[in-house]
Amino acid sequence: MNQRKKIINCNLTDPNKILPFQYPWARVHYKTGVANNWTPEEVPMQQDIELWNKQGTGSLTDNEKKMILWNLGFFSTAESLTANNIVLAIYRHVTNPECRQYLLRQGYEEAIHTDTFIYICDSLGLDPDEVYNMYQNTSSIKAKDDFVVAITESILDPNFKTDTVENIQKFVSDLIGYYIIMEGIFFYAGFAMMLSLLRQNRMIGIGEQFQYILRDETTHLAFGADLINTIVEENPEIWTDEFRQTIVENIQKAVKLEVAYAEDALPIGIMGLNSEIIKEYMEHIADRRLERINLQKIYNAGNPFPWMSEIVDLKKEKNFFETRVTEYQTGGNLDWD
Repeated sequence: MNQRKKIINCNLTDPNKILPFQYPWARVHYKTGVANNWTPEEVPMQQDIELWNKQGTGSLTDNEKKMILWNLGFFSTAESLTANNIVLAIYRHVTNPECRQYLLRQGYEEAIHTDTFIYICDSLGLDPDEVYNMYQNTSSIKAKDDFVVAITESILDPNFKTDTVENIQKFVSDLIGYYIIMEGIFFYAGFAMMLSLLRQNRMIGIGEQFQYILRDETTHLAFGADLINTIVEENPEIWTDEFRQTIVENIQKAVKLEVAYAEDALPIGIMGLNSEIIKEYMEHIADRRLERINLQKIYNAGNPFPWMSEIVDLKKEKNFFETRVTEYQTGGNLDWD
């Protein structure tokens, strides 16, 4: 009888022997990522360039430009933070080969996302020092990044090992910090803002690229939740009342930080968006994230942006806004709005 290998901290795992699969869900997420392949240069930016530089009637308002810059400033470095965590921490401790195969795929997608913001900055002629230093110089962006770094810093220690209950909890905290909070909460106010522009047929090149990033993040979230749930299933002693309460408190803190970010990016209401609507959406999103890792929802908030579900629907042969034909395929388990 074959002994089942644990996903972490298991001396039976041979990271070079991918067959037979121990965790078929990881293989499914990998294949979904491959099917969703794209590059930013496929998306034309000429209309965005003309609108960005346009003056007078029909031009972008100062508040619309500010909203765009705030989101570029956050996403441009958040993708690198996530990629570094995958390479420096998660990959080292998750030795299961099919999970590592997915992590390599995700690392590639993070590189594509990083390249997207280079492409946008180059196309619009933006000052890269301004955009790429916003995570240090803009308080609401810095607060989000600092929070994620603070709850994940211990596992970046090269001597860290997942060999005790406390350290496995720290590792799961890291996974929640990046997959659930960074990619699953901190990205979503920005997605709502940028895709609202796209719905207005404004800055459609940037909007389409954010749409594709959202679709990638949907799979990242699904993989991250499956990884977290599997570790908990195999190490049930870590799932204490105190640890679960810490997770809930961290997610509540993340919602507050995201609302503060929205208030900063949207000082006045535009395109039907304001910080109160974003707050409701983030509470709705937080409940979805809690339930996905087997915790009780706490906000019971409605979804003010039901159209976001349409964007994540990868079954469509043409994207939601009909800007160009896509070849995205369905991967299942992608209901993450």
